[in-house]
Amino acid sequence: MTAAPARRPFDPDRLTAALTAESGGSWRAVTVTARTGSTNADLRAALAAAPDPDALAGTVLLADTQEEGRGRHGRGFGGAPLAQIPVSVVLNLSGVPMAGLGWLPLITGVAVVETLREVGGLDAALKWPNDVLVRGEGAGKIAGILAEVFRAGDRPLVVLGVGLNVDQRADELPVDTATSLALAGARTLDRDALVIDFLTRLAARVDRWCRRGGVDGVLLADYRAHCSTIGLPVRALLPGDAVIAGRADDVDDQGRLLIAVEHVEGDAAATVGGVAAVAAGDVTHLRPAPDGGAADGLP
Repeated sequence: MTAAPARRPFDPDRLTAALTAESGGSWRAVTVTARTGSTNADLRAALAAAPDPDALAGTVLLADTQEEGRGRHGRGFGGAPLAQIPVSVVLNLSGVPMAGLGWLPLITGVAVVETLREVGGLDAALKWPNDVLVRGEGAGKIAGILAEVFRAGDRPLVVLGVGLNVDQRADELPVDTATSLALAGARTLDRDALVIDFLTRLAARVDRWCRRGGVDGVLLADYRAHCSTIGLPVRALLPGDAVIAGRADDVDDQGRLLIAVEHVEGDAAATVGGVAAVAAGDVTHLRPAPDGGAADGLP
């Protein structure tokens, strides 16, 4: 049996050569830190301290070890040293209306899935709004996405973070519904190669999105093809214990999930027989309906 490759730090020179504008890439600068609490928090602090925050657009920050990562609603998670990809970037989203920023986690998820399929050889899919799943061997959640608006207005600045599980053993994962590339049998655990492919795809997707001023037919089709939530019976749990249940039919131009409503509980602004558009920030949990025959977004 072949031994797994030793965990090793990111290679800043390799990443810079592949990703920055000086080498024909799309990113301004790539920085690697050995250990941090949160790459997103570090970039938010850098933006707050910068005389010209716009000058940091295109910045990439990676950590070999992230100890205090955060997901939606402030949920915390850490990571085994050298076994994850914690990466955050600063994006200037000029051209995209504020109402459409909900699409950024969805666009990011498409880029992650394409990398996992093309580079990792895995059957990856998306769970709306910000989880990346692996199906088949080693099934589970393999990545999460967090976008935080630093500045609103005509030129939004956003800090976008992705945490991808690469080489964790089962006992190193935070919950038993999570997985890693190693557990799923990926064809490579090369963190540098995965980062390069993902960030190249992300830059191209975001550039097209900004130039077109919002989503287009290509992006919609690609997201629908990768999203395992669409078509499932779901229960959207909202603040105040309200519930909207029905079939997840589609996403709209603001990145909201469109649910054909079959059941409502509590103070939910929805009508049975109608269609409810729920935004990521309004949903505490999204779960398959009890009769959906699925587990946590996996068909």
